[in-house]
Amino acid sequence: MLTRLAYRIRHQLERYFPEQRLFLKSDTETRFIRLRPGTQVVAVVGGTLALAWTIVATALIMMDSIGAGSAREQSVRQQALYETRLNALSSDRDLRAEEAARAQERFNTALEQVSDMQERLLASEDRRRELETGIDVIQDTLRRTIKERDVARLEVDRTTLALNEQVGGSTELGRVADTVATLEILTGALGATAEERDEVLGQAEDAREETREIAAEKRDLELRNDAIFAKLEEAVTISMEPLDKMFREAGMSPDDLLNAVREGYSGQGGPLTPISVSTSGGKLTPEEVRANVILGGLDRMNLYRIAADKTPFAMPVKDSFRWTSGFGYRKDPKGYGNRMHEGTDMAGAVGTAIYATADGVVSYADWDNGYGRLVKIQHEFGIETRYGHLSQIRVDVGQRVSRGDRIGDMGNSGRSTGTHLHYEVRLSGTAVNPMTFIKAGKNVF
Repeated sequence: MLTRLAYRIRHQLERYFPEQRLFLKSDTETRFIRLRPGTQVVAVVGGTLALAWTIVATALIMMDSIGAGSAREQSVRQQALYETRLNALSSDRDLRAEEAARAQERFNTALEQVSDMQERLLASEDRRRELETGIDVIQDTLRRTIKERDVARLEVDRTTLALNEQVGGSTELGRVADTVATLEILTGALGATAEERDEVLGQAEDAREETREIAAEKRDLELRNDAIFAKLEEAVTISMEPLDKMFREAGMSPDDLLNAVREGYSGQGGPLTPISVSTSGGKLTPEEVRANVILGGLDRMNLYRIAADKTPFAMPVKDSFRWTSGFGYRKDPKGYGNRMHEGTDMAGAVGTAIYATADGVVSYADWDNGYGRLVKIQHEFGIETRYGHLSQIRVDVGQRVSRGDRIGDMGNSGRSTGTHLHYEVRLSGTAVNPMTFIKAGKNVF
């Protein structure tokens, strides 16, 4: 049965693959190789499989190549989109900084207006008191004059009675002449007294009118002061919120920072000291209380500004760059397994300017095996920043720098695979994520 099946299979194969002979002739003999149908089938199947494998491999290689090109194009598009977003954030940051500067100017202008109005209010108060004193003096003079007039009338009556009762020593005509002369003198004195009284009454009425005008002007000043105080209180409140939020997002206590700054800047006096009253032991008016509250808010904002200048909220690179590695565990670029990366990397062109992110003192500016050319800056509140892999160092140890001062150039020194800046922030010697400070300050600076 098996022989018959094999025969049929071989017969069918011979119809499509007849037996072939390959002759090999040499100088001495001739040989041939017999190609049976089964051998031909195996050769055809093997060739077909090899061709199919070649086609599939070629297709896979082409698909990988096309996929790699698409990935590169997608990466380029994502990088362009990221750079556009960074530019927008930078523009928004500049706009907010400009708005903060304008708000500070408005604060200063409003403060000058409040001071001027306060001086005018105090001057008007002094003038009102002087007028009240003058009115009291005029009223006392008027009362004294009226009393003198009444006394003079009584004296005239007594003199007239005495002249009428007088007998002897003079003629009737002489007595009449003396009486008339006396009456004329008294009448003149009474007329002068009446004129002086009328003049004093007129002065008193003028003083009352001026007092009413001063009171109305005082009310107008109080209304204007109330409007200015309300705007200043609102502006101080609105401007304080982003500063509080910035320090809290950075993981720092605003109150502790302000207390530390206040201890270092504890001098008294200046435009932000509380308003003092001019009267000895007097009680503060509501306007003076509100002004002191506003000045306290402005003083807190000034302390915030000092603390912000000494805290690394700014960017160390202002030119175009690309984020290449963040803070945390990562695969070592030199192939030594997973290791902790204690900073963030920003890749850019060789020589890109590197700037100090806060006020401080340069504590190290030299070569370090891992960092290459390294700059360390010691800031207030136990904060230190590090700038590694520089191509050139532009500061010296002990030099005091401010935010935005150029301290070096981007390079590829030390343990590095390409041109970039390795930027670190350390709190009390412990490395923290620099992006915490950068993100916290992006809406303020």
